[in-house]
Amino acid sequence: MRRCAVDTNVAIVANGQCDAKQKDKAPSAICRLAAIEFLENLLKKGRIVLDVAGDIQAEYHRHLSPRGQPGVGDRFYLEVLNSAPKRVDRVDLPKNPDGSYQHFPDAPELEKFDPSDRKFAALARKQKIPVANACDSDWLDHRAALEVNGVAVHFVCGCDRKGWFVP
Repeated sequence: MRRCAVDTNVAIVANGQCDAKQKDKAPSAICRLAAIEFLENLLKKGRIVLDVAGDIQAEYHRHLSPRGQPGVGDRFYLEVLNSAPKRVDRVDLPKNPDGSYQHFPDAPELEKFDPSDRKFAALARKQKIPVANACDSDWLDHRAALEVNGVAVHFVCGCDRKGWFVP
């Protein structure tokens, strides 16, 4: 496995939950298992890429427990905190004066892309690495525009939304 940016929703799904956008849903067992396996494999064989300023780590902190429990996503966050520089690369992710990320594509088709996910897209684009997503539909809805603009997305739970959640 290589270097990767990891959207917070991957760790949240590994914990058996969904992020605020899908708060009334639960991840399917298949999606949760895929998220767990992805994070474990990344921790063993890959490198997690974060921004030096700490925007991504701050988001992890808002949604995950730094104690590393009770979920696998929480353990992932604890490993991120404890393993630098062994498994974590921190890179500069410059911002424009308005606070937007310089490396986020300036494309009209991405105007409605979730502002909270732009840091992951900008980082992935700058570093030429994929960003991992579990079940955030914004990544799927904007997949073509992201790819055209140099942002590769790894869909941990696949691209079929029907398989993401418990029916």
